[in-house]
Amino acid sequence: MRDPYEVLGVPRSANAAAIKSAYRKLAKKHHPDSNKGDPKAADRFSEINSANEIIGDEDKRKQFDRGEIGADGKPRFQGFPGGGGGPRGRAGPGGFESYTFRGGGAGPGQGAGGFEDILNSMFGGTRGARPGAGGSPQFEFDTGGIGVDLDLNVAMTVSLEESVQGGEKRVRLPTGKELNVKIPVGVVSGQQIRLKGQGETAPGHPPGDLLITITVAPHSFFKIEGADLRIDLPVTLYEAVLGGKVRVPTLGNAVELSVPKNISSGRTFRLKGKGLPKAGGTGDLFVTVRIMLPDGNDAELEALMEKWRDQHPYNPRSGLG
Repeated sequence: MRDPYEVLGVPRSANAAAIKSAYRKLAKKHHPDSNKGDPKAADRFSEINSANEIIGDEDKRKQFDRGEIGADGKPRFQGFPGGGGGPRGRAGPGGFESYTFRGGGAGPGQGAGGFEDILNSMFGGTRGARPGAGGSPQFEFDTGGIGVDLDLNVAMTVSLEESVQGGEKRVRLPTGKELNVKIPVGVVSGQQIRLKGQGETAPGHPPGDLLITITVAPHSFFKIEGADLRIDLPVTLYEAVLGGKVRVPTLGNAVELSVPKNISSGRTFRLKGKGLPKAGGTGDLFVTVRIMLPDGNDAELEALMEKWRDQHPYNPRSGLG
């Protein structure tokens, strides 16, 4: 895998805010839902997520910078503890130490340079050893409790209606596997869904989990503000002058709003409880009136407005100086 700093396009000296900003821009640009005609978009998006998993996490970033883990997040081999240029080893090609291993116990003339003595010095006495045939030690490697991160991270975009009502959606993993995922009612952007055991696998380790980060897609006419919603409501000129009942869409059934006479564009009404679910209740829907004139030229309307202008002049901008 490529260097995560290179993937996100940030220098190694970048702070956490710069890394977060770079990740968000790239994730938005390369999201598979926005690049449906590009077969490589999913791979790029997965690479961006993997890079952010490393340097977007403070602890993992430090481990990567120290060379303890690789770009894939897995531990790197650090060499044998206790190695050195002492009498039991000599420098080989590339600066590595080379040892001559001899089986069995220390025989005549072998002194402390036998196989057991070398391993004992490397692994700290009998640590990592168990008795074998004839009482001689057999050595096993000790991982030292290093964990292997087998979790998978993917992104999922849901509609506003799906986030409110819940449902089921199919997601494609970087491995090519596809799963049906249940979307909980009331899910919000940034929330994660964890599917146990659906991550990567490795011999000798339990399977990792699948972590799905939710993004609620922009709506065609509703704007989200926390648990509240906003909508611009077009009204005709005669509705603004004469008033009347106007139909307003909500996430449930449409409702009728009573518009008073002589209303100005920009007037906002609050429909209580017509927003998004939240702790202890539901948000509100704020409806802002926008007066819309008919398309095209209307000679009769123009004549009416000219007559009205001459008989009832007024200046709504008088307070602007």
